[in-house]
Amino acid sequence: MTENTQPAPLSSLQPSVASVTFAHQAILDHNRAIVAYELFDRSALASGHTASSDAQMLFNVLSAVDSKSPIGNKTVFINCTHDSLSGGHLDLIAPERVVLEIPPLPVTEVDQILTRLPQLQDLQRRGFRLAFGYSVLTHSYAPWLELAAFIKFDLSVIRAQSVASFVKLAQAKSKAQLVAEKVETPGQYAMLSDLGVKLFQGYWFAKPVLVQGQSVRPAQAIILQLINLVRKQASTPEIEEVLKHDPTLSFNLLRFINSAGFGVRSEVTSFKYAVLLLGLNRLFKWAALLLTTSRNGDVPPAVGTTAVVRGRLMELLAAELMPIEDSDNAFVVGVFSLLDTMLGMSMEEALATVTLPDSVTQALLHRAGPLAPYLELTIACETGDDEAFARNATLLGLSNNQVNWNHVQALAWAESMGV
Repeated sequence: MTENTQPAPLSSLQPSVASVTFAHQAILDHNRAIVAYELFDRSALASGHTASSDAQMLFNVLSAVDSKSPIGNKTVFINCTHDSLSGGHLDLIAPERVVLEIPPLPVTEVDQILTRLPQLQDLQRRGFRLAFGYSVLTHSYAPWLELAAFIKFDLSVIRAQSVASFVKLAQAKSKAQLVAEKVETPGQYAMLSDLGVKLFQGYWFAKPVLVQGQSVRPAQAIILQLINLVRKQASTPEIEEVLKHDPTLSFNLLRFINSAGFGVRSEVTSFKYAVLLLGLNRLFKWAALLLTTSRNGDVPPAVGTTAVVRGRLMELLAAELMPIEDSDNAFVVGVFSLLDTMLGMSMEEALATVTLPDSVTQALLHRAGPLAPYLELTIACETGDDEAFARNATLLGLSNNQVNWNHVQALAWAESMGV
């Protein structure tokens, strides 16, 4: 791995970054590509923070990494408290790609709707877009509805038979974009798309759609062949021969090795030099990465992006504690954690097509072995599962600070790879 891809030392962290932990969840468009991330403050795992101070630290994460944004051109949704909206930390953030999620007031405070209105109007004037829950459609919140750029609704709360009526009501009363949360099945996604909803949160896209008799597509088969050659420590000419006979594979390899995320100093145009430059261990890792760009047309683009973030985060976390070769294997576990979804077959069938180290197979099939806690921790960073996060971070001896910083770096690296 080049110097550019090594984890940043914790000593380089600004205090604001080192003192916050967060989870992220993807927001997809109607093409099932990631267009935004919602960030969840998980500082409640540490003691001594109020809701307001946790929100402020979360904002500070964005301002601290502004020069190397972890979200690229994507929008970021941030959960707020009403008290945190008046903090000076908002002045540190470029508002163009930030959406502030405004919670409803407690029932005992609905008389403050008009009192809070000027503050919300000021945020909108400053360029922040505002998102509200479905309660903003009620009569009491009419003054806030005009400010809504997004209205979010939770499918786990709204009854299935009421979803269509709710969507039509929101479309009639507001021009805000609708964001459906907790979308967990392809059927829910299809129904919402038919109703005109354009933005989605949930994990339906990462669940494999198993097709009876599904076979590996040619583009994927050639990458699996490359992985098997590398695992058998084949000669450079043998590997080069595979690359020469598949223009798409060779193009993708050169594109990745010349990307900003890899950090080579001059453009690489020779397959032989690319193989020599990478070495077998890293070629194994990069071949795994190439699978994320060779998905079939039924697989959402978000699957590849999520796999890359998982792989990079696992690699960075493992590099804190393991030798480089093991951290390369951690990267492969992260990327291949969605291999069943990418190939449209069970994980057992998918892994039967490729030769992998035992530690990788154990983690993927049985959630066992030395790499399993890294995978569980990485998935917890997506789901906001505080219990799994705390359990696995403690098991590995990783501080919240270490996980948080590497989490930011993984998101930034995936953006730099253009997946």
